[in-house]
Amino acid sequence: MQIHLDAVGGMAGDMFVAALLDAFPEHAEGVSASVRAASRAGVACRVLPHNDGILQGSRFLVFGPGAPDPTPQAALAATHRHEHGDHDHDHHDHAHPDAHGPSHTHDHAGDHDHRPWSEIRASLERADLDAAVRGHALAIFGHLAEAEARVHGIPVERVAFHEVGAWDSIADIAAAAHLVAALGATRWSVGALPLGSGMVRTQHGLLPVPAPATALLLEGFATRDDGVPGERVTPTGAAILRHLCGGAEPAPTGPRRLGRSGVGFGTKRLPGLSNCVRALAFDETAPVASPEAHPDHRTIAVIAFEVDDQSGEDLAMGLDRLRMRDDVLDVVQMPVFGKKGRMMAHVRLLARADALDAVAAACFSETATIGLRHALVDGRALPRRAATVAVAGRDVRVKLAERPGGRTAKA
Repeated sequence: MQIHLDAVGGMAGDMFVAALLDAFPEHAEGVSASVRAASRAGVACRVLPHNDGILQGSRFLVFGPGAPDPTPQAALAATHRHEHGDHDHDHHDHAHPDAHGPSHTHDHAGDHDHRPWSEIRASLERADLDAAVRGHALAIFGHLAEAEARVHGIPVERVAFHEVGAWDSIADIAAAAHLVAALGATRWSVGALPLGSGMVRTQHGLLPVPAPATALLLEGFATRDDGVPGERVTPTGAAILRHLCGGAEPAPTGPRRLGRSGVGFGTKRLPGLSNCVRALAFDETAPVASPEAHPDHRTIAVIAFEVDDQSGEDLAMGLDRLRMRDDVLDVVQMPVFGKKGRMMAHVRLLARADALDAVAAACFSETATIGLRHALVDGRALPRRAATVAVAGRDVRVKLAERPGGRTAKA
């Protein structure tokens, strides 16, 4: 299975999880178990349907110790309050060193409690998690810690995360890790990410968007500027993408069968745009029948142009020289009418796909055309070979073709 992500409104940990659970709701119970195992006592999660008036999808909600299990109505009210408050983006942490000693992280609530990355790592290692889930969770959190360490010029072991943000960040990452392990996709890809703009307010001042750690995590990813300001990709979302798509080769461009899709919403409302991530899951076990799968398939280059200012004799000699090229498969010529009823010669060449540039240059050299058209097309060719046979005492060169009904010969 291949999974492609479209960051329509942005990318955050909860949006990633919601999109995958919208596409694969059968994994909701497993995600809840992993969140409970990875987080401190009392942390739980819930997936709720959500409609922003444009699209239908899901929201992934994490609630801390002592918080009641949110009903859909309560979740909607909480979302409304959040969208009209002073938070500019989804929950996440920024690590930084301060003047009081070891580094710590801050969130937007003003709490100065913090948990060192080494403590979170040890907690995940002790947690009753499947080995694959634990491995993905540690890798994602590791990307976050390494980025924060680079931003502030400190060792990774000195990075710490705020207590307020730690439990929900761990829950998001544990949920994401569970889904990555459970789905077992062979390839992950993501479209261009919205860059965002402006500044994000934190307790210790303003930071540019994308946040410094996010910018490091997104190095090498394609981005776009859709004109919508604010923080569009959170550090947690960026760390998940770095883990899944950071070193991946470009997604294949051939036919694939779309198996499932899901939409996961974030908390903010964006002007004229759904704040969501869309997940597209392509099934590799049932591929679309592609031309490449046929034994007679070939990809060829087609070059076409018209000539109206070259003598017939000179054009014929030039086309003969083109036919003699090893990378040219065929050349045909036919009369056509051009502007004002003028007679022209229409020329079409078939060439090897890998020789398109060389054959195009030869067309300009051998004919008077000043422009041409070209395309790569799929085709089929029957197996054939040339042979010499004796007919009435004379050798005749024939072409043998293997047709579905048997072999045929043409002189």
